[in-house]
Amino acid sequence: MQLISIQAQTIFQALADETRLRIIRLLVTTNAEACLCELVDSLRAPAYRLSRHLKILRQAGMLSSHKEGRWVYHQLVSKPPYLEKLHATIHALPDVDQVYEADLARFNERMCLREGGRCRIGILSNELEAGAE
Repeated sequence: MQLISIQAQTIFQALADETRLRIIRLLVTTNAEACLCELVDSLRAPAYRLSRHLKILRQAGMLSSHKEGRWVYHQLVSKPPYLEKLHATIHALPDVDQVYEADLARFNERMCLREGGRCRIGILSNELEAGAE
């Protein structure tokens, strides 16, 4: 395993965006891995936009990805240990507008549609699949 040295400002710049913070919060809360289509349906954001945010989070060293067939699954990186502390802090953030709660509810519903523990159906929201906001 290769350790990558990530600068603190890179991590905080990645978390400075609301959508990226929502992605990390969702994965921290569920401790799950998710494919792009599951995140699209959960966060109600277009695939092209979420794909760009996922790339930034991977470049910041916060997410890892692996491909299975046509699906790419994203999950949190927990090493080095300071990332676990950061995850705990993100999980403890207040949810004044219940945005995180709504994301989590949609994510849990979407995860029930998996077959054999894997996504097999793609994006369900037609308007999001087409890229409309």
